[in-house]
Amino acid sequence: MYICIGIFIIFIFSSINTNQLFKYSVILFFISLFSLFLVPIIGAEVKGSKRWIDLFFLPRFQPIEILKPFLIIMLSTILCSKKVSNLYLKYLISIFIVSIISLLLIMQPDIGQTLLVVFSWTVLIFTSGINIFFLFAFSLFVLSLIIYLIIYVPKFDYIQSRISSFFDRETGTHNFQSDKAIESITSGGFFGKGIGEGTLKNRVPEAHTDYIISVISEEFGVVAIILILSLFLIFIYMVFKKINFEKSEKVKLVLIGCISLILMQATIHIGVNIRLFPTTGMTLPFLSYGGSSIVSISILSGIILNLTKRKMNY
Repeated sequence: MYICIGIFIIFIFSSINTNQLFKYSVILFFISLFSLFLVPIIGAEVKGSKRWIDLFFLPRFQPIEILKPFLIIMLSTILCSKKVSNLYLKYLISIFIVSIISLLLIMQPDIGQTLLVVFSWTVLIFTSGINIFFLFAFSLFVLSLIIYLIIYVPKFDYIQSRISSFFDRETGTHNFQSDKAIESITSGGFFGKGIGEGTLKNRVPEAHTDYIISVISEEFGVVAIILILSLFLIFIYMVFKKINFEKSEKVKLVLIGCISLILMQATIHIGVNIRLFPTTGMTLPFLSYGGSSIVSISILSGIILNLTKRKMNY
């Protein structure tokens, strides 16, 4: 059902006029941001985290997933705005927006999505030509804040435990999922056990979302992971090739933001599955189960298609 909705979303976002796309995206950004504000008030709690809104007239959805694509356009609009001439004022406005979203995500808590939002902002302001010393100073501040939260705020003890488990596999208490993921990749070998023959999906919670790449590897082999990574790299290369010929700074920023968001999300997902990163919940774009995730990647895909397709002059 969500894939059908996703295809419809891709068609709509890729077909409308580019100016209309930017205009409607700003409106949808504020609507999505408002829904994120509602999460602490009326959000549905699942496994200790309050990240979803479950209204009786709508399916359960995760506001941050819907917000991310429009955040890219909103930040790009601010950084390329001609109404504000002072570049540092633009950075300040963008920091304010990202800080509000990050604070709302930390309250849920959802550190993975917080890092994703901050990373997307960093890519955009770096691409816009920021002073490298300013960027370094701000990154140092954010890193210090995250370390403080993890060490001194009891609500984030679970993150400290996951990091400790990552570096100490023998005594760690959060290694079950990642260990099973590695086992499934190993047992699948190069060509896999065959469709439906994998056992990871029956043993690990959230295998259909956060550990989908391990399930695929167990049933289809490491060759499937190589193929998936190749498709991601080809996709990224094709977008960057289009960016090279684009004249509009705003369009360049939006495309770089969208593609970096997809790349970072895929990197975190695969990195967690092969124990390059500590355990964190992150879906794999295009493949993981989940309505909000499918809608989010469909919006991103529609935006990318809209801004990279050849325009016909009549």
